[in-house]
Amino acid sequence: MQKYQYKAVLYQESMLGSLLLGQSKIDPIRFTKFLNDNAKDGWEVVTMEKDIRRMLLFWSREAYVVILKREKRL
Repeated sequence: MQKYQYKAVLYQESMLGSLLLGQSKIDPIRFTKFLNDNAKDGWEVVTMEKDIRRMLLFWSREAYVVILKREKRL
């Protein structure tokens, strides 16, 4: 029987910053809130990978693929 459950989440900022500024970076305050909201539900970060994602040919924005785990609930 599995002891943990996992989920993969793609966290990225909105397109607006990329369109206006040419590139959008992750807001550390919003990212911290995202992590803390998941932690309240029992999720903990296993690993994450930074990715620069192309958008509409000319613009790019930062994104993180975050792998979370928690003990399996019955």
